[in-house]
Amino acid sequence: MDEQWINGFREKLDQHYTWPSLYIFKFIVPKGKEEDLKQLFPLHTPTEKASKQGNYTSITMQMMMPSSDAVIDVYVKASQIEGIVAL
Repeated sequence: MDEQWINGFREKLDQHYTWPSLYIFKFIVPKGKEEDLKQLFPLHTPTEKASKQGNYTSITMQMMMPSSDAVIDVYVKASQIEGIVAL
C-alpha cells in the first residue's frame, strides 16, 4: 500500500464515518490462512463462509473502531497475509 492510496482512503473514511464507529471488515483468504487473519482480531468473533470449491474462505468482522487510522492499520497488517483479498 502506498502513501497516496492510504491518504485517499483515510479521507474517504473520514467523510463517511464519525469516529468512533462500527466498521465492517471483509476479507477473502486462501484455505489454511484463516487463523493468520483471525489473530489480528483476537477479541472478535468472525463470520466465516467457505467458497463453493473450498479453496477460499470469506471472513467478516464488525468492530468498533476509534479512527480511520485504526482501520487503515488493520488493512496494513492484513496485507501481510499471502493471498488475502480485502473487500
